[in-house]
Amino acid sequence: MSAHRAGFAALVGRPNVGKSTLLNALVGEKVSIVTPRPQTTRHRIVGLVNLPEAQIAFVDTPGLHEGGRRALNRAMNRTAAAALVDADVVVFMIEALRFNAEDEAVLRRIRESGRPVIAVVNKVDLAKPRDRLLPFIAELAARHTFLAIVPVSARREDNLEALRRAIVEALPESPPLYHADDRTDRDLKFRIAEIVREKLFLELNQEVPYGVAVEVEAMREEEGQQVVSAVIWVDREGQKPIVIGAQGSRLKRVGTSARREIVALLGGRCHLDLWVKVRENWADNAQALRTLGLEG
Repeated sequence: MSAHRAGFAALVGRPNVGKSTLLNALVGEKVSIVTPRPQTTRHRIVGLVNLPEAQIAFVDTPGLHEGGRRALNRAMNRTAAAALVDADVVVFMIEALRFNAEDEAVLRRIRESGRPVIAVVNKVDLAKPRDRLLPFIAELAARHTFLAIVPVSARREDNLEALRRAIVEALPESPPLYHADDRTDRDLKFRIAEIVREKLFLELNQEVPYGVAVEVEAMREEEGQQVVSAVIWVDREGQKPIVIGAQGSRLKRVGTSARREIVALLGGRCHLDLWVKVRENWADNAQALRTLGLEG
């Protein structure tokens, strides 16, 4: 019988290539929030896949990006870069039939890390014309010596078993790094805050979501249900009425949608209190970033 393998597989790519969708599909439950907006993921999030022969600790990272001028953007890039260094194998994600300057910049970072790399070509279900897919993969293979190139559809969960096999082969022999029942390294407060932030991202337009952060201040059990108090931080006074909406309508929609998902996560009843507060320029404030679990 072969030895057990375990290690870290960092999901790395430019923003919005589907890293969080892939992580959730591989883990089999939602451990990382997903929205159509780039730069939704801000933290390093570990999702765990336990197999008889291996444990894969997938690391979802913020999309590596250029041009962000705020301390938050720099912190997100540092988080993604640190995941590269710590990884046993890097999973480099790109979109089918699309390889641009941002992808090349990410691949350059990966080359500099010296880590072994598996390329994942995502969204193959949307690739048109289909006869361009094989030439595209051949062009990708010429860019770097990958351990494997695996075409997948994270959204439809197509070809994920082939990806798991390729990753397991790249991991070192090791006992499990986490408990077999764990699905993520993140606690309930973090996951609830992220659920609320996801609903805000889906509700808000233009630049407002990027000035929003969520912090769960308290959780307690009361009369057979969890009572959760969360603060939505905005970085300008003018954003507060936008988040709340006319007569509280937007905040109510966010709360209703988030509560539904939190109940499923907790497996029981939940009362969710949401408060909107201003913390001027929190995304450029090192102390605020540390409070929110982001590197300052």
